[in-house]
Amino acid sequence: MSIPVVDFGAYSLSEKHVSDEQLQDLSQELKAAFTEMGFVFLKNTGITEEEVDRVMDVSKKFFLQPDEVKQEFSRNTFAGCPNHGWVSLETERLNPRRPGDLKESFNTSSLDPDIRWPSSDTVSGFREIHMSFFQHCKELSLRVMRVMAHSLGLDPEVFVSEHQFIGTNMNGTTLRCLYYPPVNTERVKEGQVRCGEHSDYGSITLLFQSSEGLQVRTRSDEFICAPLIPGTVLVNIADLMQRWTSDRFVSVLHRVLLPLAGDSSTRQSLAFFAQPDDKAVITCCDGSDKYPPVLSGEYLIERFKDSYGQP
Repeated sequence: MSIPVVDFGAYSLSEKHVSDEQLQDLSQELKAAFTEMGFVFLKNTGITEEEVDRVMDVSKKFFLQPDEVKQEFSRNTFAGCPNHGWVSLETERLNPRRPGDLKESFNTSSLDPDIRWPSSDTVSGFREIHMSFFQHCKELSLRVMRVMAHSLGLDPEVFVSEHQFIGTNMNGTTLRCLYYPPVNTERVKEGQVRCGEHSDYGSITLLFQSSEGLQVRTRSDEFICAPLIPGTVLVNIADLMQRWTSDRFVSVLHRVLLPLAGDSSTRQSLAFFAQPDDKAVITCCDGSDKYPPVLSGEYLIERFKDSYGQP
């Protein structure tokens, strides 16, 4: 089984309207992908490789700075937006049973004008580049969710309407720029990986990769490698969406293992985690009671406690 590739050109960011016939075709393709694999590659989305490269380039310049410089922008130091900012190496455990992940990240969780951003000559344009990319990812996510709703015969705004506050302190949606530095195999702890097995927390995730390394678990409980397909974005279902759709769409485990011995390469990715508004109550959209109602913001906080080892 492989991850399907779907042409999203009919509803790309440059298209104002999508015809009923095109919407029906997209709906069928996304529904098949999200019910069978939980992942899909989208091509022709309107987000260009050049834009992705700009974000990765300025992010890498930030990550290569000394830790004492990056610490000024640490996660949990921004009032009202605790998930915004830098996460240092081995701080996060996406699989809490493993040692800390061998990656660091910069989280963009708020577009509030009072939020501080890295602004030295070394990372010139950091704020503007990230904010622009955040907005494009937001718009693409909403378009994907409209197609998803259509595929289930629901009001096309049923998911979108619970994502009104993306970019504010009333919504946990986050753009994560992730950097995986070279691995020193002599210092690796037992069971340590670059990114532990996990499922995502919210609605859907958009992922842009610089290289291969991601593995996705299939329904047969095998992990397969997600290939690198230039010009595409890898989209997957997250936990709240699986609950929302009563398991019609599936949120599956994925991970990034260590590189092979002697491989000193780095890895980068950009992940846009679309999360419903904090006050959104997620209930099964088919009217069943398969899952009890859950508040989006509270669910997110509980998942953060697991991955950051907080009581």
